[in-house]
Amino acid sequence: MMLEGDLLKRANPSRGRFRSLLLKALQDFLTDDTIRKRARKRGGDLKFVSWDEWMAEAPSHFAITAHQGETWPAEKIFDVRWAATAVEHALRRLGEECEVHGRRRVFDVLSDCLAAERQDVSYLKLSKTLGVPETSVKRLVHQLRQRYRALLRDEVAQTVEKTEDVDEELRYLCAALAAGAA
Repeated sequence: MMLEGDLLKRANPSRGRFRSLLLKALQDFLTDDTIRKRARKRGGDLKFVSWDEWMAEAPSHFAITAHQGETWPAEKIFDVRWAATAVEHALRRLGEECEVHGRRRVFDVLSDCLAAERQDVSYLKLSKTLGVPETSVKRLVHQLRQRYRALLRDEVAQTVEKTEDVDEELRYLCAALAAGAA
């Protein structure tokens, strides 16, 4: 680099020794090299993750099939994945809360009921599975649904600027999930 540049042409014996010129050139080179290595330009030290690999590894109850991934517009895929991620975060948090309170088994058995229609829930079957009265199952499902809604609302609230926008964003989330199920 030194031979190709104009450093030697700019060398002036009256300004100092050649050794000092080489030392200064080396120091400048090392400084520039350090700055270049630390630069975040075009990614710098960031690690890029392949979208396809991430989607394949992402554990999701709302997985997008390969056919959907190829035929859906990017905006729809993004919306469905955003909605699924918000729902999964809320479910994970609810599961963790239940585990802390010693109710992980209750969560595992009843979590499928959280988004199900009431007529699709067999309280008698769940009662037998948990070994508790049917009225207790109804109360537990109701409590889990309430807490799940609160956690989902909290997840969505983290994505909007104003709290007034949460309800509208929740409607959008439900629409995105419905579009993903269709």
